[in-house]
Formats: sequence, structure tokens, C-alpha cells
Amino acid sequence: MSSEANEFPGIIEGQGDLAGFLSANKAAVDEALDFAGALLFRGFDVPDPQAFDAVVESYGEEGFTYEDSLSNAVRTNVTPRVFTANEAPPETEIFLHHEMAQTPLYPSKLFFYCEIAAGEGGATPLCRSDWVLERLEQRDETLVERFAEQGVRYTNVMPSADDAGSGQGRSWGSTLSAATREDAERRLAELGYDWEWQDDDALRATTPVLPAIRTLPDGRRTFFNQLIAAFRGWADRRNDPSKSVTFGDGTPITGEQMAEAIALADELTYDLAWQQGDVALVDNFLVMHGRRPFRGKRRVLASLIS
Repeated sequence: MSSEANEFPGIIEGQGDLAGFLSANKAAVDEALDFAGALLFRGFDVPDPQAFDAVVESYGEEGFTYEDSLSNAVRTNVTPRVFTANEAPPETEIFLHHEMAQTPLYPSKLFFYCEIAAGEGGATPLCRSDWVLERLEQRDETLVERFAEQGVRYTNVMPSADDAGSGQGRSWGSTLSAATREDAERRLAELGYDWEWQDDDALRATTPVLPAIRTLPDGRRTFFNQLIAAFRGWADRRNDPSKSVTFGDGTPITGEQMAEAIALADELTYDLAWQQGDVALVDNFLVMHGRRPFRGKRRVLASLIS
């Protein structure tokens, strides 16, 4: 095994069966992940989605299914535990975020697998959220304290049917596992949401207060939220980024307040340029991710860990 886990992301180069490697070296892999926040496994033999499924299974931790999630993105299951990454059009950039941090239910880790690398573009940007928060606190301690004390609320308008042309296009029926409006309202009430039905049968839903900053078991704090993605990318014919997020008390969060965090995240981002067969493991509490626009065919699959 060749590892450069002192860098970001950590890179583990090898050959042969990755599932067997993970099963035999899980403790060392977890230690490297805790240190680096993201690991890239390159050179192993992962020829297809079924082999990737076996890799995830070999890791030995409970899965977090797309069906049970509140993800806004349209995805398609390939196996029960493996699904496509966000199916927004190639020209759409998906900005940095912690997976599902805009909901009360989120995974702890993410697996990604490159089945087909894009002909041009298509990198997955990765950014250490603890580094962003540390620098942001140095520049605007008052704002960081406000995020920590008040948290955030997110508003999203979900369509009545999946809209694959939007990064926020998952329907309310799919998102909430609901066949009827009554089912949807029951689920929203259980989760503490506020909601309002729109004339076109779309559903405007606002989360309860969620954390904007997370403290990890070792004391590190991270900028754990969806604020950067919301301000830069939550725009479609239903959603206006300027109206999508507020502090926990309902006060709007402005673009001016977010500008520093966005600039810092851009400065600290590493673009993971995929090669066919690559597998990445990301600590969702420590590292944000996204997707660069691309040309040609690109197929990156994902699997989540509870």
C-alpha cells in the first residue's frame, strides 16, 4: 500500500481487489480518513457498479439509502445501496455542500465511484470545512458566533414530479416517500417542518432550525451546512437563493455575510479529477463536495453510510 494521507485528500494507491483491501485494513483506513477527511483509492480493480457495491459492503457499516433520505437531488438507484450522483445537466455546477445538511437526516460518510470519467471537466471539488471555519472565525468572529448560537433554516420548493433539469428537482412525493398530500404533511410534521402548498401542486417546505456549525468528537468544529450551495446554486424556476436561507430566528442571511466564507472555500478547494475505477471515501462531517461542469459522458456513482 502506498499512501499520502498527510495531504488532502489522502491518496491510497494499490492494485487488485479493493473490497478485500478495505475489509482487511478498515482500522487503518478509518484512521487515515479521520486525519485527512477524504481518501482516494486509485489503481485498484473496481470494474463496474457491482464491484463498487461489494466495496461498500466490505466496509462493514450501515448504509443510508437514497429512498430514506431527504435529498433534493434527482438520482437513480443502480443497486439498492448504489445510486447515480446528482443528475443535473452537465453544464450545471453543483457547489460545495455537506451532503443533506439542509435536512434533519444526513449520512456520516460518502463513497463515490468513477465508472466513466468525463472527456472534459467533471472534477469533484473537495474542501475541508474545519479549515474554512477556522479562517472565517479569524476574519468575522461575530458572524461565526451567530451561526453557532442561532443555526439556520432552509426553504425549498419541491415540484410535483421529478425535474432532472434542476439540482433541486426531486419531487415532494419521492423526497418524503409520500403518495398523497396527507402522507407528505404527516412526514413533514414528524420532522418539524413548516410547509405551504403552491398552485401548481409544488410544495414549499421550511426546515426546523438546523446546525450551521458542528463540533466533532475530537473538538474540531466544522462549517457544517448547505449555505454555500444555497447561495450559489439553489436557483431554478421555483427557488430563489436570496429567499432560501435564514438564521434560526428567521432573519435573512445576506450575500454580503456569505461572501467571505465562499471566497475562503474557493481558496481551499481541491479538485478531484477522476480516473476510471477511482473510489473516494469522504467524511461528510468534515469535508464539503460538489461537481464541476463537464462535457462528454460522465458517470459517477455514490453510496452513503449512516
